[in-house]
Amino acid sequence: MEFSSFLTSLGTSFLIFIVLMLLFAWLSGKPGNSVIYYPNRILKGLDPKEGGSRTRNPFAWIHEAMSSTEQDVISASGYDTAVYFVFLSTVLGILVLSGLVLLPVLLPVAATDVGVKIAKTTSNGTFSNLDKLSMGNVKEKSSRLWAFLLATYWVSFVTYFLLWKAYKHVSGLRADALMSPEVRAEQFAILVRDIPPVPEGQTRKEQVDSYFKRIYPESFYRSMLVTNNKVVNKLWEELEGYKKKLARAEAVYALSKKTGKPEGARPTNRIGFLGLIGKKVDSIEYYNEKINEVTPKLESEQKDTLREKQLDAALVFFSSRVAAASAAQSLHAQMVDKWTVTDAPEFRQMIWTNLKIKFFQRQKYLPFLKPIVDIDAIKTVLEAYLPQLALIIFLALLPKLLYSLSKAEGIPSEGHVVRAASGKYFYFIVLNVFIGVTVGGTLFSTFKDIKKDPDSIPDLLAAGLPVNATFFITFVALRFFVGYGLELSRIIPLIIFHLKRKYLCKTEAEVKEAWHPGDLRYGTRFPGDMLIVTIVLCYSVIAPIIIPFGVVYFGLGWLILRNQALKVYVPAYESYGRMWPHMHKRILAALIIYQLTMFGYFGAKQFIYVPLLLPAIILSLIFGYVCSKKFYRFFRDTALEVACRDLKEIPNMEQVFRSYITPSLSSDKIEDDQFEDALSQVSRSTSFV
Repeated sequence: MEFSSFLTSLGTSFLIFIVLMLLFAWLSGKPGNSVIYYPNRILKGLDPKEGGSRTRNPFAWIHEAMSSTEQDVISASGYDTAVYFVFLSTVLGILVLSGLVLLPVLLPVAATDVGVKIAKTTSNGTFSNLDKLSMGNVKEKSSRLWAFLLATYWVSFVTYFLLWKAYKHVSGLRADALMSPEVRAEQFAILVRDIPPVPEGQTRKEQVDSYFKRIYPESFYRSMLVTNNKVVNKLWEELEGYKKKLARAEAVYALSKKTGKPEGARPTNRIGFLGLIGKKVDSIEYYNEKINEVTPKLESEQKDTLREKQLDAALVFFSSRVAAASAAQSLHAQMVDKWTVTDAPEFRQMIWTNLKIKFFQRQKYLPFLKPIVDIDAIKTVLEAYLPQLALIIFLALLPKLLYSLSKAEGIPSEGHVVRAASGKYFYFIVLNVFIGVTVGGTLFSTFKDIKKDPDSIPDLLAAGLPVNATFFITFVALRFFVGYGLELSRIIPLIIFHLKRKYLCKTEAEVKEAWHPGDLRYGTRFPGDMLIVTIVLCYSVIAPIIIPFGVVYFGLGWLILRNQALKVYVPAYESYGRMWPHMHKRILAALIIYQLTMFGYFGAKQFIYVPLLLPAIILSLIFGYVCSKKFYRFFRDTALEVACRDLKEIPNMEQVFRSYITPSLSSDKIEDDQFEDALSQVSRSTSFV
């Protein structure tokens, strides 16, 4: 790439960002757009513009974001979001401290070497001024390579220091969350799977109760059996659909009284295929009839589900947090595939349909890329060279498939599935995008080469990295200028909302559904960030000029996403920082890839002291092992010294218990005694009581 083309690409991206930022400053001040730019505050009942007047200062959000504290983020979006900002701050710190040394030291060392004139370029194209600032401009076997070797160690030690510091900080955040005096239902429950067959003369409920009463005679409260809710869920969704349609029809009828004749016009619809054919009926009467028809079916199925459709899984509740925490991390049966116990996820995280999957079926699908590789259409796209925009679009489509693969592993909670899918996504984009593009842009041929000779990875990276520096610099710039510009301006959600409100939404519930923002989407956002981390680390010594771009990416990301976390996004669940060990391992993996890359590149430079890099790789592995042994278990299990902290009030155990009842099994028509009678024989569905 010509240097002028590089500047043109960079300038264009910057101009787009400025335009999007100005649009945000203008649009966010419009009263009708508050639900798009301040939904978090609106849902909490707060003044959307609290903390700064947008009408007087459209850029007040910058000061608000920078002056906000970690506790502000926790209050607005929870602990998981706060941990994500720890990740952003840690990576930003790594790049800043690295850049403070690498830029003033390595750039002059590379630029003043006159040993290379044409060959070793760092951009795909002609030799440019940008190349003279890189390691590619240093001649082979030069003593100047010592500076780059020491710089490699500097980046490594900075990463170790900040990762250790961050792990301790996040561990403290998790402890603060779990020792909170607030009553949280999941802290009083455990999830039990792989329950053995019911002994003769007992019901499933009696089997579970007697088992845990014997082990925990003083703290056991009660159990809730999981049931197969497939049919009852279908009926409940059908009923809720009719209720929404009835509300919509009534809203249309009420509006017709205001805009037309005083008596209004009764809405009608056809009852055939997709409402396009068939008999035309009065909508209000028809939906009332369907509600009256489905309601008794649902009530009957609820009772049948509670009594007849028990599965070999249950939720067990305890009267204290300590007892639940202790039970969740204990071995209950001699055989590991019987009475397997884990801590209970939040109700909103539960994946009830996975609870029936047997122990030996819940194994990770290691070849998670194979289903993707075998799809001819996707394979054809992947085997082509992916330019910047096409690459970003492809990465946006991939996560849903990886999410489905992770869910198929039998994972019981949404948060765990997101972490598993995120891990797959990270390794996919590193192997297929970063390494694939680096060695020439042919993704699948790269896999074949690595499969034949795994030791060839350093040489492949060393040969491919220099010629793709400009590609990745422009890719990073495109991500932070255009990506974060769209994130801040929220142009697409704004347009979609106004179109839905004008043409589709008739009720307040429909309007609220149209503007609901969702969460930060960690499963896709974090792997995307980690791709940038991997790129910048691997080029930090080879082409230090990329470091400022990485700093801008994470600095701008911290600022813009801080605003979004405080005012826009609403967390879908809370795992109290369980994402951090996953983040830590991926940062360390990126560091090891960087060290392997440098090992290969120094070899390509015929630097005889390249073996001195081997201790760095070994040190990274040792560092990861020590961190895992010291910190990880607290993120898997709740420490008893944390769980034993006093609550501000005595927990209402019945309320805790009933918080796990799914909507499809909750009914005002079912009397308590009937429900309890049903529970005495079974308990619960793929979510429930």
